[in-house]
Amino acid sequence: MGRSSKDKRDIYYRLAKEEGWRARSAFKLLQLDNEFNLFSGVNRAVDLCAAPGSWSQVLSRKLRGREERGEKAGGGEEVKIVAVDLQAMAPLPGVTQIQGDITKVSTAQEIIRHFEGQPADLVVCDGAPDVTGLHDVDEYIQAQLLLAIFRGKDVTLLYSQLRIFFSSVTCAKPRSSRNSSIEAFVVCQNYSPPEGYVPNMSNPLLDHSYDVDFNQLEGPNRVIVPFLACGDLSAFDSDRTYPLQLETGKEYQYVPPTQPPIRPPYEQACHLRKHNLLSREDAPSIGPAQSQEEPEPSAKSS
Repeated sequence: MGRSSKDKRDIYYRLAKEEGWRARSAFKLLQLDNEFNLFSGVNRAVDLCAAPGSWSQVLSRKLRGREERGEKAGGGEEVKIVAVDLQAMAPLPGVTQIQGDITKVSTAQEIIRHFEGQPADLVVCDGAPDVTGLHDVDEYIQAQLLLAIFRGKDVTLLYSQLRIFFSSVTCAKPRSSRNSSIEAFVVCQNYSPPEGYVPNMSNPLLDHSYDVDFNQLEGPNRVIVPFLACGDLSAFDSDRTYPLQLETGKEYQYVPPTQPPIRPPYEQACHLRKHNLLSREDAPSIGPAQSQEEPEPSAKSS
């Protein structure tokens, strides 16, 4: 990681290091909470696709901090936070980590076991697939992760699927999310599944056997997906370049990343490059996250 290029370009990246967050994405969840009050009454929370752990950090600081101040919610239950990811992640205080696939039944059962059979109050996910460049494929794969989505032409289809289970569904873009990115998040509130619905991860994802397809409605019945920009206009602009000297008279000090990933997916590529083993024959086997140019040690830069 360079000592200046990223620092000069991205204010939220710099602030994350200064405030001890593992990734700049922590500000996205904080800004979503400011808009939707996500943590109110939450005692059991799940962070899916958690590595390197910035959203788990936010949950830990907010929920456990409230508990330490004696401000327990929901009848004074103990706060429980579970983080799930395929990658290993450095420990966080008060966070139970599960290294597993979020699409497998065994992983879901393990989460439920940690909650002693009780349902989660809040599920957050900042997961995203590796972008292939094929937009239709990328949008489909991303939609399967449900919460962090691309703003695509078929967003109303995903909206209608989620509306079957939640009375309030809103697409939101935090100010810390770059305007140059089509990234947005779906905030689903008031879980109310259809009568007789039995969760089953073996079935196709959220079919329309329970309700109407909002994507097919026309005229006055057509549903327009609510889209909300989160964050005060006085907040930093994620696409603007800010000087290193934000405060007059205060000298800028470089701060290293809080927590690099333990086993990043590009580890093999870094090893090959370091030992001059990255030949042309090796190059085709290296994916987008394993380019010949050594990447930054952060698992998620956004």
